[in-house]
Amino acid sequence: MFSRRGGDIWGRRGGGGVGGQRPLKHGMKGMAARLSVALIVLVICTLSLFSTIGVTRPSNRVEVVDVNKLWRSANPGGWRPSSAPRSYWPPPPKESNGFLRVRCNGGLNQQRSAICNAVVAARIMNATLVLPELDTNSFWRDESGFPGIYDVEHFIEALRYDIHIVRSLPEVSSKGKTKKMKSYQIRPPRDAPLSWYTTFALEKMKEHRAIYLTPFSHRLAEDIDAPELQRLRCRVNYHALRFKPHIMKLSTEIVDKLRSQGHFMSIHLRFEMDMLAFAGCVDIFTPKEQKILIKYRKENFAEKELVYRERRLIGKCPLTPEEVGRILRSMGFDNTTRIYIAAGELFGGDRFMKPFRTMFPHLENHSTVGPSEKLEENARGLVGSAVDYMVCLLSDIFMPTYDGPSNFANNLLGHRLYYGFRTTIQPNRKALAPIFMDREEGRAADFEDRIRQVMFNSKFGGPHKRVHPESFYTNSWPECFCQMSPKDPADKCPPDNIMETLDGQLQNEESDDLDPSNMSNKSNNSASRSTGD
Repeated sequence: MFSRRGGDIWGRRGGGGVGGQRPLKHGMKGMAARLSVALIVLVICTLSLFSTIGVTRPSNRVEVVDVNKLWRSANPGGWRPSSAPRSYWPPPPKESNGFLRVRCNGGLNQQRSAICNAVVAARIMNATLVLPELDTNSFWRDESGFPGIYDVEHFIEALRYDIHIVRSLPEVSSKGKTKKMKSYQIRPPRDAPLSWYTTFALEKMKEHRAIYLTPFSHRLAEDIDAPELQRLRCRVNYHALRFKPHIMKLSTEIVDKLRSQGHFMSIHLRFEMDMLAFAGCVDIFTPKEQKILIKYRKENFAEKELVYRERRLIGKCPLTPEEVGRILRSMGFDNTTRIYIAAGELFGGDRFMKPFRTMFPHLENHSTVGPSEKLEENARGLVGSAVDYMVCLLSDIFMPTYDGPSNFANNLLGHRLYYGFRTTIQPNRKALAPIFMDREEGRAADFEDRIRQVMFNSKFGGPHKRVHPESFYTNSWPECFCQMSPKDPADKCPPDNIMETLDGQLQNEESDDLDPSNMSNKSNNSASRSTGD
């Protein structure tokens, strides 16, 4: 059912069999010709043999990379982050088409992406966004909500040039009674195009005054041919969504303690029950643990036959803590390296962490390095995840061990790119799998060289073209970046006074609203201005 390719990992040695013998049919002329060919082949082989003596094979030799350079940010190549509008971007009209409610399901970072999409939807629909709801029935079982995690005032203020935002639906009077406005509930299609919002959803909004989109995870297509709307996503993600002051303060305290002793690395160690069950990687666990994972998978994911060896060979299994340690050691990081671990409860107990801790004893998490009493009640909730996010964002190096459907890792990769091309180490699990499997089966020759061959051929956080299936939230280059001396005019940085320009447009909008003579013109022009791009 499953075959293994023969031959050396670096290549396959060629060779041909000898065919059946033929009777001699030719004369001396034919014999001479064959001898000439044989002599030429002999000369070529002899020259080839001597040319290889004492010479290192270039493709096998791994260039020594100074890992100390990885503690610095990657080369920006003349690019810098910029999500400000670069074309005419009118402020939101005073009168909107109605109210938009959304329920953002999933974990903290899945919700974060949904919030960005909600703002884009509100912009193109000319809708007033009700403060997004965060799912309390998700994995976290956390009821903090948007106001418990994010700075609401900053969120509203930062997006004032883009959309109108209210904390809740207004009250309406009906038959002498005052009650909260009702909203029409819709389940939006997954990865819906912009046109779905500007047609079907907008029509329902105008009909009911308010619509409620639920669930709202991955409900707007990521790849949209509208650079200004993509930049709006970046403004939301990297500027408007700021954690509450106490979360920022706690994160800063942890980073300061870690950095007081030099550089530090953060690792998102995705070796948790939900991810292992999702990936179908159970064979390395005890029979009792396997039953737990299989049960969890049946209860939470679609039924599918998964073969561990096959899953691992295509890079679908999260790296184990020991594999992470061996990768870092092969790259040249020594046992003095300080590492911050961002993770939930690791599955399988301490036996999986022990080899990693032996190689790298300076391991920390938000409980060991921070004031634990502040996080004790919510260590696995949204606040704990928010602190992990900020520490990983500010670390000198970030390494995700599983970047498949892990929104935490994907968003951080994108945020660190935007934050100044901060170094990331992204293991290619598919390329690493046969190396680790060979070692487990007793073929450990050149193990560290083979690891380095893979790792030093990977990206380290510099600007690079987004290639499917890479997400926009993982890599917003080039839409959310600009160049001071661009070759393409589309990459030119906006003027330094762009905020003054937007502020002036907003003030003019507000002044026009107060001028009675402009009211009629205002109503005629509102439809054309609502497109915003």
